[in-house]
Amino acid sequence: MSTRGINFLHEWMSKNVPETAGADIISVADLTQKLFADAKAAGIGSTEIEEDTGSAYEAILDAIVCQAPRVGGMT
Repeated sequence: MSTRGINFLHEWMSKNVPETAGADIISVADLTQKLFADAKAAGIGSTEIEEDTGSAYEAILDAIVCQAPRVGGMT
């Protein structure tokens, strides 16, 4: 288990997943590649990030979907 990997993922997403990011496959894939490149530069491997969180791709997609504005005024 890697608290360091989880912390890196959460901190990275708060700084790098823009509110305007689309939930399309290209946007999420690009962000996932950037995540792993930044993690590697920090000495953290993708396995260390995904060990406890599961798929980084899915975590980023979930973050984008959760911050998307609601349609029709529904909350």
